[in-house]
Amino acid sequence: MLFRYGTDDNGKLVKKAVVYTKSEHFIKNENIDKDALQIVNRLRDAGYTAYIVGGAVRDLIIGKNPKDFDIVTDATPSRIKRIFRNSRIIGRRFRLVHVVFGPKIFEVSTFRSNAEGSVGNDFGTIEQDVLRRDFTINALYYDPIQEHIIDYVGGMRDIKKHVLKPVIPIDTIFVEDPVRMLRAIKYSATTHAKMPFSLRHKIRQSASLLLQISPSRLTEELLKIINSGHAYDIVMEALDTDLFMYLQPSAASMIFDNKEIQEKYLTNLKNLDELNKTEKDARLGKKLFFLIFDFISCLTDWKKETEQKYSSNELYVKTWTECRNFILPMNPQRRELEYAIKLSLKRLGVQIKTSSKKTNTK
Repeated sequence: MLFRYGTDDNGKLVKKAVVYTKSEHFIKNENIDKDALQIVNRLRDAGYTAYIVGGAVRDLIIGKNPKDFDIVTDATPSRIKRIFRNSRIIGRRFRLVHVVFGPKIFEVSTFRSNAEGSVGNDFGTIEQDVLRRDFTINALYYDPIQEHIIDYVGGMRDIKKHVLKPVIPIDTIFVEDPVRMLRAIKYSATTHAKMPFSLRHKIRQSASLLLQISPSRLTEELLKIINSGHAYDIVMEALDTDLFMYLQPSAASMIFDNKEIQEKYLTNLKNLDELNKTEKDARLGKKLFFLIFDFISCLTDWKKETEQKYSSNELYVKTWTECRNFILPMNPQRRELEYAIKLSLKRLGVQIKTSSKKTNTK
């Protein structure tokens, strides 16, 4: 075990970070995307510091294959852009660079200062940048050249202990960004990291802050849950922490009022997770089916409806309106919600005519 030193406010030499070597962290560079390694190497060759950071480091430590590899550096966005012709700068206030390799996009960010809390936009140092990270398990920096993990906040210890601890002070972490509550329950469910009582209690107290979040951002987070393969566990955490009523208020009301529907809804979430494992490229509409089927089945006596005067298309239009309101504030692509509704109605014995010009709904 090595240490990284710095000075305190009085100029005294102090330990700033623990440095874990390859024999201590067991990360293998062959498990890292070669293009991510290339980005780090090119930044280093240009004279800059660069690390792989965040969830990718966490996943590599626990033996999972990371979905994304984020990189952090002391190079500014404009300088990163000059190094990588296959890149673009995004964001207005918090500027990042996306480096593109074919279908893959790597997010490269500049160290940020924490002088204005965790949401400021000034550039800073790695010592400041780490204090903006949400939880200790996501605040590790990996140097693939020296094969070292740089740990300023005890993240390695917390990963080994399966504990979820915030880096940002608990009184401000969710006020500055309420979406961090969703990340907390997601990390707890997917990494089996237990939340201390104080953190879980703070989430329950702060749940209503999600009302401040735009529907588009909530939709993004909900789609991550739907595609995660851990929807059941995450929703169970959301129910326990009072977040679910702000994510899917209509569904929350439905399952709280009816124990039988609650059991069916949660069973469908397990089926959704199974679909994600067995059919990784399944379209979103096929996944949304598991969220809306129980609601649609409760709308009416479908056998009687199909026997009476309403046409199947009229039934579809009415069902569409009800379902659109049911899943708010989530706003998925219209064609995917349409697919899910038609699939649900088909299971209930209502056949909807589709145009031959429609895309294949396999």
